[in-house]
Amino acid sequence: MITVLFIGIVVLLTIGVPVAFALGGGALLAVLWQGTIPLIALPKYMFSGIDIFAIMAVPFFILAAELMTGGALSEVLLRFASQFVGRFRGGLGHTNILTLTFFSGISGSALADAAGPGAIMIRMMRKDGYHPEYAAALTAATAILGPIIPPSISMIVYALVYPEVSPVALMLAGVVPGIVIALAMMGINHYVSTKRGYRSSDYRPSRREFWMNTWRALPALLMPVLILGGIASGAFTPTEASVVAVFYAIFAGRVIYRTLTWDKLPGILSRSALMTASVLIIVSMSAAFAWVLTVSRVPQDLSAWIVGMQLSPIMFMLVVNVMLLIFGIFIEPLPGLLVLVPILAPIAHAMGINDLQFAIVVIVNLTMGMVTPPVGGLLAVTSVVAKVSLASMTKELWVFLAAQLVCLALISTIPWISTVLPSMFGYK
Repeated sequence: MITVLFIGIVVLLTIGVPVAFALGGGALLAVLWQGTIPLIALPKYMFSGIDIFAIMAVPFFILAAELMTGGALSEVLLRFASQFVGRFRGGLGHTNILTLTFFSGISGSALADAAGPGAIMIRMMRKDGYHPEYAAALTAATAILGPIIPPSISMIVYALVYPEVSPVALMLAGVVPGIVIALAMMGINHYVSTKRGYRSSDYRPSRREFWMNTWRALPALLMPVLILGGIASGAFTPTEASVVAVFYAIFAGRVIYRTLTWDKLPGILSRSALMTASVLIIVSMSAAFAWVLTVSRVPQDLSAWIVGMQLSPIMFMLVVNVMLLIFGIFIEPLPGLLVLVPILAPIAHAMGINDLQFAIVVIVNLTMGMVTPPVGGLLAVTSVVAKVSLASMTKELWVFLAAQLVCLALISTIPWISTVLPSMFGYK
């Protein structure tokens, strides 16, 4: 049964079937091959996979991000970031990184970061003399911050799959690792800019412009503070926070920025609905796939095999990192979380590895797969946006991937990076 399951998934993926339907199709083939399990079990587990109250936060966070990006938010954050880092060598590259870091606290999606403010920054960097392939690689490498810096759809899904982790603590845990990765990207950008002679930005705001740019960016920057602060203080749950985020986004777009017009709403709602549908389809298909794995005793056997190896926590983290890096090349982060977390997280907990640290390692690892050749979804989106070939863009990407691997090693070996902020708010 398990052989048919994996052969079916590999064949479906090879012929170009989307990941979600490949998981569901493989599960269906395995059940048909087994012969004694009633087929009604598959739709039952598909439905139960999304019949969870907390998962209502996903469509509302997606809608809030679309509402916030429906106006001039990208330009506002761009000007705000540029006045801090634009004066340094490779200033537009630094501005790109800082803008995407701010935007990550709003969108929660790597693809949204790359296709939104990332596209604007690539055009500006190209005009300023940067190689377009380098601008695209920098944007793709930085866009992985979307699922790492809260709010994050990946973190919500992780907390659903492994309820022992608080979603609030998990969101807090992603802040410092996200900053570490952003600083690493800035270090690489400074090195490359110095080597190639990329200059600083020409934009030099006056004192009045500085405060105006800051004032205009403040409402956008307050959104993640409102979400995390409200959840951490107990004012509302993560699901309620997603609804608050939607109303705040409408207020900011209509009243403060006055760029969210009613004629934009149909497009915003349709894009949100499509993205929500794709996420829920992935979750439901993965639930059916995970059920077939459980029936086949794969989690139990794999857990027993790993425990039998008697690995130290450090060696276990090394093995998990290698496995996730390979797995993440071929599978998107959400299916990866749904399939692997129920197997690996309990083992890590039994070994004494901090739950929050392990969660961040898994999320960072699988998100890095989006920019790892040859499959990475972020690579495809960014290459189209930048109008460069995937091969030429990949040549510029390796130095950023090396820096991300160093950051991953630090997160894997130093629990403090992931736990310091949750501990400050009382989450142990």
